[in-house]
Amino acid sequence: MEDVPALDEDLKKTLGPATAKVLAEQLGLHTALDLLHHYPRRYAERGELTSLAELADQIDEHVTVVAQVADARILTFNGGRGKRLEVTITDGSGRLQLVFFGAGVHKPHKDLLPGSRAMFAGKVSKFNHKLQLAHPAYEPLGADASDRDAATAFANQLIPIYPACAKLESWKIAKCVDAVLPGVQEAVDPLPASLREGRGLVPLTEALLKIHRPATKVDIDDARQRLKWDEAFVLQVALARRRHADSQLPAVPRRPTPGGLLDSFDAKLPFTLTEGQQTVSKEIFDDLSTSHPMHRLLQGEVGSGKTMVALRAMLAVVDSGGQAAMLAPTEVLAQQHHRSITEMMGELAEGGMLGGSDQGTKVVLLTGSMGMPARRQALLDLVTGEAGIVIGTHALIEDKVQFHDLGLVVVDEQHRFGVEQRDALRSKGKQPPHLLVMTATPIPRTVAMTVFGDLETSVLDQLPAGRSPIATHVVPAKDKPHFLTRAWERVREEVENGHQAYVVCPRIGDGEDEPKKKKASAEDEAEKRPPLAVLDIAEQLTRGPLAGLGVEVLHGRMDPADKDDVMRRFAAGEVKVLVATTVIEVGVNVPNSTVMVIMDADRFGVSQLHQLRGRVGRGSAPGLCLLVSEMHEASPARARLAAVAATLDGFELSRIDLEQRREGDVLGQAQSGVRSSLRMLAVIEDEEVIAQAREEATRVVADDPELERLPGLRTALEALLDTEREQYLEKG
Repeated sequence: MEDVPALDEDLKKTLGPATAKVLAEQLGLHTALDLLHHYPRRYAERGELTSLAELADQIDEHVTVVAQVADARILTFNGGRGKRLEVTITDGSGRLQLVFFGAGVHKPHKDLLPGSRAMFAGKVSKFNHKLQLAHPAYEPLGADASDRDAATAFANQLIPIYPACAKLESWKIAKCVDAVLPGVQEAVDPLPASLREGRGLVPLTEALLKIHRPATKVDIDDARQRLKWDEAFVLQVALARRRHADSQLPAVPRRPTPGGLLDSFDAKLPFTLTEGQQTVSKEIFDDLSTSHPMHRLLQGEVGSGKTMVALRAMLAVVDSGGQAAMLAPTEVLAQQHHRSITEMMGELAEGGMLGGSDQGTKVVLLTGSMGMPARRQALLDLVTGEAGIVIGTHALIEDKVQFHDLGLVVVDEQHRFGVEQRDALRSKGKQPPHLLVMTATPIPRTVAMTVFGDLETSVLDQLPAGRSPIATHVVPAKDKPHFLTRAWERVREEVENGHQAYVVCPRIGDGEDEPKKKKASAEDEAEKRPPLAVLDIAEQLTRGPLAGLGVEVLHGRMDPADKDDVMRRFAAGEVKVLVATTVIEVGVNVPNSTVMVIMDADRFGVSQLHQLRGRVGRGSAPGLCLLVSEMHEASPARARLAAVAATLDGFELSRIDLEQRREGDVLGQAQSGVRSSLRMLAVIEDEEVIAQAREEATRVVADDPELERLPGLRTALEALLDTEREQYLEKG
């Protein structure tokens, strides 16, 4: 057994330093166990050819294909001094050209005979309007007569195709896996035996052998089902332990005083709360009245009245003698929240001030760009308890900010904050404060169970009375330029009818955000042009279709005082058309804005478009959102825009968005699909597995919080929760 590699051993010992270095740097694989969990992306069958037809969507991507050589010929150029080998391969669905140059033409010319079959790996490029792989790596699959032994070995075999990189092709990774596969017997099974047997899942050792070296398609299904359960269950146990630990922490119960600040506020509201707002408020008040910290996620559709629910929670805490802090991701949003909350509260926001209410409190703003005197006063109001509510940006987190008695932290648009930032604010309470996390990005149930699995979830899906529907249309600027002309006419009509408009662009255009130039062929120029910029579009509109309307710009690199000035004048109706970046995406509330034009809409994600669109139609007049795109009608980007235009249901759109982006690292801070701790589990498709795993995990942790009777599960948890992720859960 001496030659069997230990699973936690560095791959250098087994594979040599050069290969181990590529695996570590390119694929993040460091140990034999990491490599065993690097599963094949798909399997090619002997006799079955993979689809070349799909490569048109994968320009500049590294791909692996299995195909048959149709023909091969050597061409000469430069008067016979240069040689080029052109090989055409086919798989029945399409043809692809391979090219080899110079001294490198002789070996492939000998290996790749017409009729032979091989695996090819390389980067897809386009030359003379044709797809090609230049100098691909290849591995003959032994189909020609001179290689009968190899042909027998490959007969009826499923060939694993691994996620690969330019420096290490799929078949080389397969050989690396072969080197560590004997050690699979050492793998510790994380699932309790009763759970595994009860659900008819194969043991872990068997699952790993079958996923890497399946004999049949049934083997692959058995292995996938088992490995999905591992991922879902270990993750849910981590989150269940977090919830259990939270339930053991002490917190000060915060109950509103009858006839106090909250009652005074409710009495002066000019409208009735929606049924959803009342239900969610009750859930929050129930949590606040317990002696362990609330950890609640409030997700509400754009414009569903989340701020009102959060404000009432903050007032309840102030009523009970505590303070509440609201953390906003941008200065624009912090200022907007401060303005709207003080307006909603009226004299109740002027506690201790002349003309203020006896029951009122002080509401202060704290941002990085405030002048020193105002900042000093705000800090003083917080430490003395004079201010019951503070709204701020990450400036709230600085060491010098001290609270008299912090009872509630409200985090707005949670995905904009690093975990450390949230934790730094929570650590300012004498005891752990209650936590309310808000997001306007609708999250499918299974994602909430994984990404926010340590939070209880409340959903606001009703729009307040008087809200208007938003009509959304795609404007194909390239195919039908007159549609864009009409779009600007519609903006002018809305402004002339007394309303206001937003124009959103993906880029500022001040030189600092210039995209890096890539060499592009003529036909790619349209798709590769830089995204449209705020400063350029504002100038074009001022001189052209919107001349005389009072067009102004807003973007993240403006001086904070200028930003606030523009926003204030826009809110007051003095600015008619605001050309902006996505700085207006969340929280900006100007009910008189009825139309939004989003330029290069295909450059934004589905959920982001839905967020942006929510800035219009916030008053009694109907909203209009125009998605401008130069992409071709048949392109995936246009299909995405059509989906946004077809529904106002954010939950439906978030499913589409997630399917396109993949899940991202659900425990890490990146919420995009580049790297994922979920290798087998798909949070949209595997909803049932995740829901069942959550139930099982909650039961297991309630019975044995330290997992003393389940050492295998504890080991798997330690592997999942490396230091960074452990901190993520600790602070989540």
